[in-house]
Amino acid sequence: MRCLFIPDSFKGTLSAVEVCKTLTEALNEVYPEATSDSIPVADGGEGTLECFLSVRKGRRYVQNVAGPLPGQRVSAAYALLEDQTAVIEMAQAAGLTLVEGQKDPLGATTYGVGELMDDALKRGAKEIILGLGGSATTDLGCGMAAALGVLFYDEAGKTFVPDGGTLCRVARIDLSPLESRLRHVKVTALCDIKNPLLGPSGAAAVFGPQKGAGLQEIQCLERGLGSVAALLERKLKRELCSLPGAGAAGGLGAGAVAFLNATLSSGIETVLRLNAVEKNLSRYDLVVTGEGCFDAQSLQGKVIDGVSSLAKAQGVPVIVIAGGVKDAELPDLQEKGIVAAFSVNRLPEPLSQASVKACRNLKATARQVFSLLKAVQKP
Repeated sequence: MRCLFIPDSFKGTLSAVEVCKTLTEALNEVYPEATSDSIPVADGGEGTLECFLSVRKGRRYVQNVAGPLPGQRVSAAYALLEDQTAVIEMAQAAGLTLVEGQKDPLGATTYGVGELMDDALKRGAKEIILGLGGSATTDLGCGMAAALGVLFYDEAGKTFVPDGGTLCRVARIDLSPLESRLRHVKVTALCDIKNPLLGPSGAAAVFGPQKGAGLQEIQCLERGLGSVAALLERKLKRELCSLPGAGAAGGLGAGAVAFLNATLSSGIETVLRLNAVEKNLSRYDLVVTGEGCFDAQSLQGKVIDGVSSLAKAQGVPVIVIAGGVKDAELPDLQEKGIVAAFSVNRLPEPLSQASVKACRNLKATARQVFSLLKAVQKP
């Protein structure tokens, strides 16, 4: 039997790389005659960089760049793969983990993200994969664009670098300095949400509170996002606000489309494409995928949905092993090509207790699954 392990991370407990390692160990211990390959997956947020480097040859570069807070400097990494594809995880330079205890919803900037991208372009990047997720910012990517050369003017004709609180001051935008740099560079922005830029399900209203924004800040951010988006829509003659995913990473989804001419794509679709999974899937007898919590949202464009859809089309059975399984929220799994779903938690206990034993519980559950498969497999 040949297995393909292609899980997401178990958020807050195990990275996708660790999940793959644990599944491989379990398989080797109980079913040594079986073989496996691993493709750890991330959705564009924390861990995206590690996932790509674990399956593709490349080099990691660490840069000292602007952090999300005014005056802050951070060490942020990105990868340049052997085919000159740069993988940039925006959270490395503008993530929530960098502002713990000092969130600044209006002043936070994506300038450091642009600095990472600038360095990658100088090193000859021909394609850029930008992971959107875990952001501390709501600046529509204007900071990123400014770091790459885009000029923002106020009513007095003076240039400045907008942040979430000063977006309304933008009166004119000059994109020409960046257009020439990206003329032959393909940019893909990874996101697993469909939120538009504005409105009750937009960047400010939905994600502003987790970045420290109260009602007044949310209203300020909403006005600023709408103002700059209107300028860009008139200039580019294309719709931005209603694009699915435009609200990702504080509007960086829309900014990536406007400033970088990026394509918004789900993380799993991009990973499947880059690893030629569709082409090679028929070689496997079984696919094992999973994430921290398997629920209805898992089947709406996330990792398990993408993997199971592709496997079903080729007749390869899928097993889900997850931190928890919310059966009541799930449709008929057989229709999705999923044979069965297993929860790794052994006892009904709080997440704080279960997470400490996540690796051990994952391995124990996987061992049982593989032992069962071995027992029923025909000679």
